[in-house]
Amino acid sequence: MCISLVLVMAAGWRPAEAQEDAPEGCSEVFQATSRGGGEAPVGGGDCNPFQEPGDRARTTVSRVIDGDTIVVEGGERVRYVGIDAPEVGEAPEPFGAEATELNRRLVDGRSVLLVKDTSDRDRFGRLLRYVYADGILVNAEIVREGHGRAVVFPPDDEHAPCFAALEEEAKQARRGMWAEPQRP
Repeated sequence: MCISLVLVMAAGWRPAEAQEDAPEGCSEVFQATSRGGGEAPVGGGDCNPFQEPGDRARTTVSRVIDGDTIVVEGGERVRYVGIDAPEVGEAPEPFGAEATELNRRLVDGRSVLLVKDTSDRDRFGRLLRYVYADGILVNAEIVREGHGRAVVFPPDDEHAPCFAALEEEAKQARRGMWAEPQRP
């Protein structure tokens, strides 16, 4: 599970635009972001979210709730696996509106592919899924753009090291919530 990522980062890996600079085992995740061209290949690799998943479904996004939650046709709420975006609503957090807007641009009204990690639902009854839209792994793109954090809620941690590397890239590039040093 991308154990080499820690070694690569400790050795001074610095994010770059070239696909070859993705941490070992994470090139497929990086390739599925806008930086990598937004192509979602199916193949091997320890952190490859494009392996033929056993549980996946195509649906249409009917509404964006915030930066990490959507509603799909039929009214089902979907929470993105592996990330946490700033909140909007009653207690809005800094950059919550920006995270929501990015998510809206990526998925609103579009056909998406929902892919399960391990758990089916969270404690609030929402589906837990990786979300793909137009060749982009939306979970990864939100983190890469600095509008979400990589988080791990075992057992749903298949791509956690790759998302952590994308978060580090966003921090180093000072994108999104990482643009201002005083913000967490």
